Amino acid sequence: MKILVVGCGNVGYTIAETLNREGHNITVIDSDEEKVRTLANRLDVAAIGGNGASYSVLQEGGIEDCDVLVATTGQDEINMLCCLIARRAGKCRTIARVRNPDYYSEIDSLQESLGIDLVINPESSAAESCYQLLWAPGATYVDSFAQGKVLVVTVRLPENSTWVRKSLNEINRSCRAQFLIAVVERKGESFVPNGFSVIQEGDQLSLLVDKANLNLVLRSMGVVFKPVRNVLIGGCGTMGYYLAKRLLKERFNVKIIEPNLNRCNDLSEKLPDATVVHGSFNNELILQEEGIGDMDAVAALSGNDSDNIVLSLYANKVTNAKLITRINKMTMGGVLSEIPIGAIVSPKALTAEYILRYARAISSDDSDSRMEAMHFLADGKIEALSFTVYADSPLVGVQFKSLRLRKGVLFGAIIRGKSVIIPSGADAIRTGDLVVVLTEHTGTRKIRDVLA
Repeated sequence: MKILVVGCGNVGYTIAETLNREGHNITVIDSDEEKVRTLANRLDVAAIGGNGASYSVLQEGGIEDCDVLVATTGQDEINMLCCLIARRAGKCRTIARVRNPDYYSEIDSLQESLGIDLVINPESSAAESCYQLLWAPGATYVDSFAQGKVLVVTVRLPENSTWVRKSLNEINRSCRAQFLIAVVERKGESFVPNGFSVIQEGDQLSLLVDKANLNLVLRSMGVVFKPVRNVLIGGCGTMGYYLAKRLLKERFNVKIIEPNLNRCNDLSEKLPDATVVHGSFNNELILQEEGIGDMDAVAALSGNDSDNIVLSLYANKVTNAKLITRINKMTMGGVLSEIPIGAIVSPKALTAEYILRYARAISSDDSDSRMEAMHFLADGKIEALSFTVYADSPLVGVQFKSLRLRKGVLFGAIIRGKSVIIPSGADAIRTGDLVVVLTEHTGTRKIRDVLA
């Protein structure tokens, strides 16, 4: 496919890099010519310096025969205008990053009038990820397939867990709930395990589990439960606002510490049920006065990575609270995974993930299957994918034990109607099933790609 990416920030760079690696024809546009030159040299893609909202610049980028335009600049208005021009200039699909809550509240009408195929609000998506993390004890990552029927949850194995030195087969026999250990991360390495793989102390595990069975599985692992009711948000920009609004709706107690006075006044007006405090969220005296020691969860959500890390490190020292840390530099995730700052959430990484999933899904033919969701695990080394399987798929009707699969591939779950099945070797895929697959191979577009 020919894909035009407007905006060469972290998100644009990641999208261009990944799609270029998967064999697509990529052209990038940015008004910062130095960024354009850097990206072109590193990725060996076509690059144009100029305003992506200019028709002549989009023409130079080949908009007339482009398949997809992705607008990820830092300005919502520019992104929406790019999509409008692209839709009128050619027949390509359009994707826009839109962050402003005022625009997002009217996004359905904007999307229809501007002809935007996919709108992504990174702050809203990241806030929802934070919310899911707050009710999943011990989890550093939570996401879902099939409208929440199946969860993918990443948890660090607790000390003295009864799972240590047991094989996956032994663990599955000892736990009454259906679940699957899908990924094991150990000493910087990650792999998709099999039934004979043995769990070791310090492992980080990604599980596929029916939402109704999550607590039972975590108890079996040895995770200590602590209900979350009191939440402190340090630095409350757009992402913090979305999270606070969601928490207040569910009757959580929310306290916000925000250094910008005008922002405090705005939050007090929009979130009257929250306690809003003006001050530095990295001031030890303020944190103590505002009862950080009594908090069940602390979310460091400012736009400054260093400030967020400092708050989470301090909270880890003085509380047993659940920690969530916003990180904007996507390249830092692997480095920070060993530091005690809790769950890491990146709006930019989520944006890149959604856009990559959409582009990959529309680039595959529909004769075999349709990709429904894609999540990156183990710092992007392993992909968790879900597909709706069609009658023409060579996998339909064949027992899993008879399939010849590529190494590093695991079938995680089958969603069949209202039922969630953790498959055994005797199970087989039926037409219309939603199937979750774990793979160490990047670039999978159709379910038949898992075959050897």
